[in-house]
Amino acid sequence: MISPDALVPAADIRAHFVDRLNSVLRRPGMWGDELVLRMMCEDLLYVEGRPVVWHEQQTAWEASGAWSANGAKGAFARHLHADGPADAVVSLYAEFAHRLGWLRAVRVLDAVEYARLRATAQEWVGREDRSWSDVAAAFGPPSVRFGGSNPRYGKTLGYVTADPAAPMVCFHLWNGTRPDALCGWTAEHTEPVLLAVRVGGAAAFRDSFTYTPEGERRRSCSRELSRQLD
Repeated sequence: MISPDALVPAADIRAHFVDRLNSVLRRPGMWGDELVLRMMCEDLLYVEGRPVVWHEQQTAWEASGAWSANGAKGAFARHLHADGPADAVVSLYAEFAHRLGWLRAVRVLDAVEYARLRATAQEWVGREDRSWSDVAAAFGPPSVRFGGSNPRYGKTLGYVTADPAAPMVCFHLWNGTRPDALCGWTAEHTEPVLLAVRVGGAAAFRDSFTYTPEGERRRSCSRELSRQLD
């Protein structure tokens, strides 16, 4: 039996969970599905002595439409594309982590940078199709990249300030399979294309998205597929 004196201090346990959570957010494909994130958030809140916060957050997501019978994945499948992409799903959890002081950003926007981003991003996105490099050129490196660096795969770029109350701005990028692929998976685009920008904090989840023309096309395809399955 382990002696109580040998147990790791609570502060060290918390730091370990925060490190692990940030790893999961950045590489969701390596860690499993959304259930892993839910358990990690609940465990962290238990360590911090405020487990009720998770129930409050889930209730708020349900009220806004960001939650479904299968979690956030179903909500993103309705509003982004049918796959319910893991990198987009984890960005919702990252917003929660940022508000609670858990998210570790590699770049924190100052007030001027953030104001410019908020003032221009939605119009910039809606005007024409964009790619990963276009987003980086327009707004600089992200605060956090959800998903790997391989341009063959989709990812989400998140931008935050030091103020946890300032909504995260997320650019959701996607790459598909070429129609003429004979076997395996062949990237449709040389780099991921932008489907939408999403600004956190909207009262209704559907209102948080602004789509590119490609995003609107993918969204229409997803709605048609849902109707066929129904």
